[in-house]
Amino acid sequence: MVFLKVALVLVVIVTFDLPDVLGSVRSSHSPRSMGPKLDAASRSPALSPRGLWNPLQVASQFQSPLDPVSKNLAQDPFGLQEKQLLQGPVKPLDWRYPIVPEVRSELAVDFQLRQPVTPNSVAVQCGENRVLVEVQQDFFSNGQLIQPTGLSLGGCPVVGQDPESRVLIFEYELQDCNSVLMMNEDELVYTFSLTYTPEALAGTPITRADGAVVGVQCHYQRLQNVSSDALRPTWVPYASTEAGQEVLLFSLKIMMDDWSSQRPSYSYFLGGVINIEASVKQYNHVPLRVFVERCVATQVPDVNSLPRYSFIENHGCFVDAKTTASSSRFMPRSQVDKIQFQLEAFMFQEGSSPSIYITCILKATLASAPSDAQRKSCSFANGWFAADGNDQVCGCCDSTCGPDGEFAASPYGGW
Repeated sequence: MVFLKVALVLVVIVTFDLPDVLGSVRSSHSPRSMGPKLDAASRSPALSPRGLWNPLQVASQFQSPLDPVSKNLAQDPFGLQEKQLLQGPVKPLDWRYPIVPEVRSELAVDFQLRQPVTPNSVAVQCGENRVLVEVQQDFFSNGQLIQPTGLSLGGCPVVGQDPESRVLIFEYELQDCNSVLMMNEDELVYTFSLTYTPEALAGTPITRADGAVVGVQCHYQRLQNVSSDALRPTWVPYASTEAGQEVLLFSLKIMMDDWSSQRPSYSYFLGGVINIEASVKQYNHVPLRVFVERCVATQVPDVNSLPRYSFIENHGCFVDAKTTASSSRFMPRSQVDKIQFQLEAFMFQEGSSPSIYITCILKATLASAPSDAQRKSCSFANGWFAADGNDQVCGCCDSTCGPDGEFAASPYGGW
């Protein structure tokens, strides 16, 4: 609210007694002698305060006419005129600053921001080797129809449209559209990203929708009979067969805050802590110790894309804490076949999406083998410390601990 301040200038008017002034005029008729005696008061008009504010009433305040002497002086041939005194009742100035009315503050109201209802506008059908995705054009369930050009499935465009039901259709092979294949103990999971990029409304530079990314997954059981031939048992159990062929199953999981189970959500606030657990399945193999060789973060599943950020490198040196002064670190090892570490959540500054993909190289060695410069898990906190307790193996983290492992092209992608 803006308050106006009013400044009042008070005019002080000095008045003289009219008879005294006229008397001084009568006593001198010489223009030369009269000129020097004019003082500052005789040069200024003397008005009453009421006459100052209401000039229309000045005539009614005069009480005595001018005498003949004053008239003669007003018509003096030398051009000197005597200014006359106006006398009348003077009323005191009665004025006060206006009182600013007090504005009552509005009472607080109970306001809660209404959260939008999650729309149910995407349907998925997973086939033997293809995926079918149907998307309602009323994508956000707000009555605004999206355009097919703003929607893509992992970079693949819309292949069909049903104008009557207002449905957009995607149908592609499981290996297409930048799909990511992940494998756990029981399933093969193909993951796609359904991305919507809003476009400006026709003829305007505005949009009333925000961008969105919807994860689409197809799950397939790993253990099932896919052949018409009868199963023939072998004398060697499956687990020992895997170990004998040196096939090890590694996993990388996001865990709950207490590390008790896998976290169901992959959403984090910036600066939050991401708990990640790397492990190896031993089956009937001799005990194994797992290490994280290297980890990089990218905006897309392609590990070689730009921009990318390497936060574990040099054979197990967790450099994020040294580079960004974060609290990222390896946790003290509690099991030889698992290694846990914490990473502060971040996003790429110039990225178009807040999502990040993390890809790591894992390595397993015999648990009985001691750690060394190329088999270690080192964290930085005003110095390098090893998760296994042997800090001497971290001495090369500020230089080179050996040739870095390369990210080979893998059909499984990264996490």
